[in-house]
Amino acid sequence: MGTALVVEDSSTDMQIITSCLQQGGINVLVAHSGEEALTKISTQKPDVIILDIVLPGRSGFEVCRELKAAAETSNIPVVICSTKGGEMDKFWGMKQGADAYLAKPVDQNELVRTVKQLIRT
Repeated sequence: MGTALVVEDSSTDMQIITSCLQQGGINVLVAHSGEEALTKISTQKPDVIILDIVLPGRSGFEVCRELKAAAETSNIPVVICSTKGGEMDKFWGMKQGADAYLAKPVDQNELVRTVKQLIRT
C-alpha cells in the first residue's frame, strides 16, 4: 500500500499512529526527532510523512519547510499531526508546505483515509 514515516517524540502518540496506519495496511518507519527524520529520508524515501510540530531540536514546521524546499523531497506529501489545532496553527502549517493538517487527539479513520489519499495522488 505504501510507506509512511511517522515523526513523533511522544511514545504514546507514536504507538497510536503507528498501529492505526499498520491496521490500514501501510508500512511504517519511525523517527523521534526532525534530525532523525531527515537522516532516514535520505536513505529511505517514504510515500508520505506524518509530522508532529513540537519536536526536540527542529520544529515540525522547520522540517516541513526544508523537505518542501529540497528538489528530491519536495514531492513527498506531508501530514502535520499536532496538538496545536487552532486555525492559525493550521494556516501556518499549510504555508510551510504541508499537504494536510490533523489535530490531536487524531481521528484514526481520518488519518488512514488522508494518508491513503495522499499516497494515491
